[in-house]
Amino acid sequence: QVQLVESGGGLAQAGGSLRLSCAASGGTFSSYAMGWFRRPPGKEREFVAAITRSGGATYYADSVKGRFTASRDTIKSTAYLQMNSLRPEDTAVYYCAARQTTSNNYYTSTGLYPVWGQGTQVTVSS
Repeated sequence: QVQLVESGGGLAQAGGSLRLSCAASGGTFSSYAMGWFRRPPGKEREFVAAITRSGGATYYADSVKGRFTASRDTIKSTAYLQMNSLRPEDTAVYYCAARQTTSNNYYTSTGLYPVWGQGTQVTVSS
């Protein structure tokens, strides 16, 4: 089973950018579809972005479409979430998640991901 470690969170100003990384170890990274989720203060965890195991397709929540970009590097066994034009409402703990699959689908439901990272805090000031 793969293990995931996120990094790259921190404090940003509105309109700024951050890039989150999710380093995978202990498994064959290319066999896992990856997802990004976040938990805003006082709210439930919500879907942000997903990428297929090949990296050939991505899917985004409407709230981040056009501002966030999910990608992955198979050689580095790392997934990324590039976050641009950040808004105060993007403040949350961000999690990456992995689902081993033989298909080339992406997944948007938290329940479909058995493996989760520890989370990284992103705070956007106005």
